[in-house]
Amino acid sequence: MKIKRVLLYAALSGGAFIMLIPFLWMVLTAFKLPAEVLQIPPKLLPSKLSFANFRDAFAAAPFGVYFFNSLFVTTANTILQVVTSALAGYAFARFDFKWKKVVFMIFLGTMMIPVEVTLIPNYILLKNLGWLDTYFALIIPWAVNVFCIFLMRQFFLSLPKELFEQAQIDGCTHWQILWKIVFPVSKPVFISAGIFSLIGSWNAFLWPLIMTNSESMRTLPVGLSYFTLEFATRYHLMMAAALFATLPVLIVYFLAQKYFVEGIATTGLK
Repeated sequence: MKIKRVLLYAALSGGAFIMLIPFLWMVLTAFKLPAEVLQIPPKLLPSKLSFANFRDAFAAAPFGVYFFNSLFVTTANTILQVVTSALAGYAFARFDFKWKKVVFMIFLGTMMIPVEVTLIPNYILLKNLGWLDTYFALIIPWAVNVFCIFLMRQFFLSLPKELFEQAQIDGCTHWQILWKIVFPVSKPVFISAGIFSLIGSWNAFLWPLIMTNSESMRTLPVGLSYFTLEFATRYHLMMAAALFATLPVLIVYFLAQKYFVEGIATTGLK
């Protein structure tokens, strides 16, 4: 058993290291001199830590504006998705209505439709609404997350039915049950859904690229494309900006890691 455990940990450690290689390469490249980035043979460690890359990256584009846009859009999307997912998940878990299973399966079926398929119809719709190049286009279409609804529903189903019946006997409305009873015992799944929403919104590239035109509405992922020129890519500046863009997500994840793992591990368990 000990040998199997050692082999298992060795395989997991090897897989984790392989997954970390791109991140490590990004961090090291962010501190390299321009001549070292494309050096042949590749040079892993920089000969000198070049903090000027971060200064040059922020001087090359208005990353303060990009960061604010990403922060505002991500915060709004995360809050809206968690709220709508909690309401829909509670309805699917505890309400009995006609065609409930069919409606839920249709919801899940939408997850199999690629975003690229609906991109043109959505663009035309937002254009007719006059929302192109506005925060409405970046927030409202993503106010609902089907995966988070599924996550919430499965967690609510795992809660004892007697808990809800006793609350109703005591005269609680569904709003009171959701806020005073369900929410306190469901914080892990709320945080898990929030992290999924945060990462997806923060890293979104295609949607903001298509739906925004002006520089004042760009988000960080779209702003990183500024360093890709017609004939060359300034990798040292791109990696410096990418490192800056990655840090907020890493900080949030490490702060909420305990609740995230607990929410995923307990979802759907009776």
